[in-house]
Amino acid sequence: MSDLQKEVTDLERKSATAARLFDIRRIIGGLFVVYGVIVTVAGITASDADLDKAEGININLWTGLGMLALGLFFLTWLWLRPAAAPGPEGEGEG
Repeated sequence: MSDLQKEVTDLERKSATAARLFDIRRIIGGLFVVYGVIVTVAGITASDADLDKAEGININLWTGLGMLALGLFFLTWLWLRPAAAPGPEGEGEG
């Protein structure tokens, strides 16, 4: 294998790793989990005055749990169906 072929193979491997690393499901899932934890903690520590403003519904708790569920859904989806490595550009043609 020539040096050029080795370099191309190495770049393809790095490209596939970058594609998996920056998968949008990872970013969205991670943000929803982080914000979900913050909002859930705010809901757990809500005062009676906060609950009275929302007519007795602990909206922060329910919203935080929903955000956690959505974030975990995205991360589970990423784990069950990882991004496929991009193939070489001429593949499938002709």
